[in-house]
Amino acid sequence: CTGRGNLIVAERGLLVVDRERLDALNQIDEAVTVATLPSFALVEPRQMAATVKIIPFSVPRGVLNKCLAIAQSGDEPLLRVAPLRPRPVGLVQTQVPGTKESVLDKTKEAVDARLAALDCLPARELRCGHNESEIAHAVADLRGSGCEIVLVSGASAIVDRRDVVPAGIVAAGGTVEHFGMPVDPGNLILIARLGSVPVLGLPGCARS
Repeated sequence: CTGRGNLIVAERGLLVVDRERLDALNQIDEAVTVATLPSFALVEPRQMAATVKIIPFSVPRGVLNKCLAIAQSGDEPLLRVAPLRPRPVGLVQTQVPGTKESVLDKTKEAVDARLAALDCLPARELRCGHNESEIAHAVADLRGSGCEIVLVSGASAIVDRRDVVPAGIVAAGGTVEHFGMPVDPGNLILIARLGSVPVLGLPGCARS
């Protein structure tokens, strides 16, 4: 006996963890630990998603009952796997004079490979000039065609909220929700929305 129980995934999807309840459970007693993969990790069948360890092999019933009370509270399970739901995705690529089509082709291939890993079809792509008006029309066209997420890969990196890509999204009727992310590479990501459709301004590293 190891005092350990592993939780194994039954279906492919995203692991959703109620972090607040998990932390509360782990603070009840040092003898009880529950460790999980990060929330929203992509998991596969037969993969271990979490492990429950009773460090001294046994605990008093009172401690166990407190843990069970937290685990069973809430509207959703403490841990669950949300199945992937394929969504139609649009991709806008902007270009300036001198932009090589081969660079845009490779970007499309990289995006499609990531989408395939999430069970999505290849992106519906539009290429346009690197200016506010054309970006606005392209983003609106993709939303109108049924895309539930629109990605925008600019010919140059987004500098600030007034730059061409965010300005084009706003001109289409969208709103910029956040610019910048504390990660590297990828800190120049733009998060926006056009109605109910998320629009992401991709950082340059999305090409590689």
